[in-house]
Amino acid sequence: MKKRSYLGFAAAVAVALPGTAYAQEESDAASGAWEVNASIAAFSDYRFRGVSLSGKDPEITAEVSVSHESGFYAGTWLSNVDLGDGADDVEVDISAGFATDIGGASIDIGAIYYLYPGNDDFNYVEFAGSIGTSIGPAAVTVGVAYAPSQDALGNVDNTYVYMSGEVPIAGTPIALHGTFGYEDGGFADNKKDWLIGASFDMGAGFTATLDYVDSAHSLTSLGDATAVFSISKSF
Repeated sequence: MKKRSYLGFAAAVAVALPGTAYAQEESDAASGAWEVNASIAAFSDYRFRGVSLSGKDPEITAEVSVSHESGFYAGTWLSNVDLGDGADDVEVDISAGFATDIGGASIDIGAIYYLYPGNDDFNYVEFAGSIGTSIGPAAVTVGVAYAPSQDALGNVDNTYVYMSGEVPIAGTPIALHGTFGYEDGGFADNKKDWLIGASFDMGAGFTATLDYVDSAHSLTSLGDATAVFSISKSF
């Protein structure tokens, strides 16, 4: 049970987390049209695909990413965790990929390396892809994440598939969102998780989010239903 996407949607509709792009110096823009995104956020719990990775304690995150007009991007995301077994209570995700629009669809493919300083046995790599489109005012995304057999997974592969959606409420700073995911493999056998919530654009780069998160699992109480509140700031 580990991270990113904050349930694949949250720490994107999360989830979690994209910031507002700001331009590099003119000399950099002229040579490649690079953009930098940054954000910080606080959550009442770190739920990853329905399961708490912070021991149900609050989570603080920070993210920085760079992207090129060609579609290539890379970034780093950090968070506190509570995994025990000698881990230093920090998760560092390093990601890279390519995103582009084809017709009316948004395509994103990439990889994430999950690092847990203090215990290399937790480290693993995952490959992910998604396709999104608009249906009326709503944005809908379908994605899959695949982690090949590795020590951190007990030498078994892991697959997570999900569908997420977001729809703004016209005339208000509020948007509704939700995610349903299914996971099978090294982290969980036949696990289902879901999230439904709302976000509030507070202006000046601040966003507040309230989510209901739950999972059908045979793991631990760390996957029990809960409400997760977050507030993020984009730069």
